[in-house]
Amino acid sequence: MAINALQSASSALSAMNTALDVTANNLANINTAGFKSSRVNFQDLLYIEKAQAGTQNAIQDTRPIGHYVGLGVRASGTQLDFTQGSSLTTGRPLDAMIQGQGFFQVQVEDNLGGGVAYTRAGNFTLNRDGELVLANDVGRRVVPPVVIPPNADQVTIASNGDVTYTTTEDSAPQTAGTLELATFVNPAGLKQVGENLYVVTDGSGPATTGTPGTDNRGSLLQNFLEASNVDPTRELIGLIQTQRAFEMNSQSIRAADDTLRAVAQLRR
Repeated sequence: MAINALQSASSALSAMNTALDVTANNLANINTAGFKSSRVNFQDLLYIEKAQAGTQNAIQDTRPIGHYVGLGVRASGTQLDFTQGSSLTTGRPLDAMIQGQGFFQVQVEDNLGGGVAYTRAGNFTLNRDGELVLANDVGRRVVPPVVIPPNADQVTIASNGDVTYTTTEDSAPQTAGTLELATFVNPAGLKQVGENLYVVTDGSGPATTGTPGTDNRGSLLQNFLEASNVDPTRELIGLIQTQRAFEMNSQSIRAADDTLRAVAQLRR
C-alpha cells in the first residue's frame, strides 16, 4: 500500500539526514589534528511477509521464492575509521605524532571514563606548573605525568616515549617522564566525548598501556602532528550521494501521496 511507501521513504529521509550530519562533522574537522572520520552504517527494517518461500503453491509444488515487503531503513550506527592520517611538520619540540597504533592518555573528570581519556592528538604544551598538557582550552594533563622544569633548555621526545631535557647549566639529559600509549582490542568501540577525546566502553574493551614501539604500539615522532584522516574528495562524493538519495526518497513520498489522492477521489 501507499501508506507503507510513505513510511519507508520517511525512514530513509531520517537516515539520510543522519548521514548528512556525520559527513558535515567530518568536513568540519578536516583541520583537527588527530581527528578520525566516521561513516554511517545502514540496515533495513522489518518486513511484511505475504508469502513464505518453501510453502506449497497453487500447483501443489514448493514455492521457490517468498513475498516480502520492506518497511524502510535506519542508521544502525556510526563507525570510526582509525586509518593513519598524514604527517604534518610543525618544528615544535612538544608536538608528537604516533606512527602506528595507540593513543595518548590524558586526565579527565572521574565521571568521564574513570578519569582517563584517550586521544591521537599530540599537540602538547606546558601549563604554569611545567606539566605536559594538551594545547587546547582545557589543557588536559598527560597520564602518567610529564613535568619539565622552567630552566629546561632543550626538550627531546624519543621514539619510545622517553621525554628528556637539558639545561644551560647541565648538558647531560635528564628524564622528565615517559609518554605511554594505550591500545584497544576494538578501538571503533570507543566513545567520542568531544575535545578530540575518547573514553573506554564495554565495546572497546579495556586499555592496554605500555611503551611506544612495543606490543604492536606505534612509535613517536617529535616535531610532527598527525593530520585529520578525513578525505575531502570522498566526503564530498558521499555528500552528493546523500543529497540525491534524499531527493529520490522525496519523490517516493510524492508518488505515494499522488496514489492516495487518486484513491480518495475514486468516489467522485
